[in-house]
Amino acid sequence: MLKEFKAFILKGNVIDLSTGVIIGAAFTGIVTAFTKGIVEPILALPGGGSSPKLTIPIKETMVEVAKLGADGKPVMENGKAVMEMVPKIIELDLGLIIGAVISFLITAAVVFFVIVKPINKLMALTKKKEAEAPPPAPAADIVLLTEIRDLLKK
Repeated sequence: MLKEFKAFILKGNVIDLSTGVIIGAAFTGIVTAFTKGIVEPILALPGGGSSPKLTIPIKETMVEVAKLGADGKPVMENGKAVMEMVPKIIELDLGLIIGAVISFLITAAVVFFVIVKPINKLMALTKKKEAEAPPPAPAADIVLLTEIRDLLKK
């Protein structure tokens, strides 16, 4: 049973599945913290902001929003909020994409060097031991039949 369990655990699909689960769950907090604490400030250096502002404006449009008073609450008239038109720029956020790619690469590197590489080494050592092991001695009846065959050939 232990040999079967070992063979099951060392199968490639089990390792791949566990690696995927780890990428998706266990490193999420670490990668998020690393990205927000280190990567985003580095990306923000050229823009001078606290978050990466690597955006490409696509189109400027007007949108209708509720007018706010001095207290920050919507201005009401006849029980309804007073609406006003304000310009809005639609843009591509490259900083967000670059941050996600860097997060993925960091996660993949950690998983590769901490899980995949050691497992591959372990599997190579296991295969090497199996290759070095001498073949099992033939059964007594096989030895006898081989001797009979050899005598009959002579």
